[in-house]
Amino acid sequence: MIITRRAFNTMLSLTGLAAFAGLSPLRFINEAMAQSAADVAKPVSLPDMALGPKDAPVTITEYASMTCPHCAAFNEQVFPKIKSEYIDTGKVRYIFREFPLDIKAAAGSMLSRCIAKDDAPKYFAVTDMLFRQQNDWVLKNTTETLTRIGKQAGLTQQQVEACLKDQALLDKIAADQKYASDVLKVDSTPTFFINGEKIKGEASFDEFAKKINPLLKS
Repeated sequence: MIITRRAFNTMLSLTGLAAFAGLSPLRFINEAMAQSAADVAKPVSLPDMALGPKDAPVTITEYASMTCPHCAAFNEQVFPKIKSEYIDTGKVRYIFREFPLDIKAAAGSMLSRCIAKDDAPKYFAVTDMLFRQQNDWVLKNTTETLTRIGKQAGLTQQQVEACLKDQALLDKIAADQKYASDVLKVDSTPTFFINGEKIKGEASFDEFAKKINPLLKS
């Protein structure tokens, strides 16, 4: 699901986020481009949030939705092993990109961006917290719970409200999602690219290792 203005407006009224969001049109990217590793490598509207050295021999790019239970399970069960084995040892650069499947996921991603600003480790820490508390803020009152999480991370009530009605930020998330859908053919979460090769769905650590290790030897 790509977030359009109509879907955005409809879901706002259902989630209690309407008071926080402006309703200007979203800006989308329309150019059709051939999919390639180079297409995956470049950020579009928002700067990449990444861990690991830029010159690492392997780059993994994950597209995830903050409300996706499979993404949350991967974050809890598989990502820590990848981080310990490959990212922390300088073998892998890991990039996380937002692909919100609904307005609640978009709000979660916006909050992560606002809290972290340009601090990638902080962004990953906040994203981890949101995944681990997914049932709380997705199934309960989204606005109140995200406000609480934002305050725990150091934002004021006013800063959280400003973040969740930041139309420019939402536009950029939507534009990057549109690019991923149109150019990279991402249509579900989580989706991963390992040096440009696509892997769809929640893969195990062993499946990642089978893809990564040959690339380290080449």
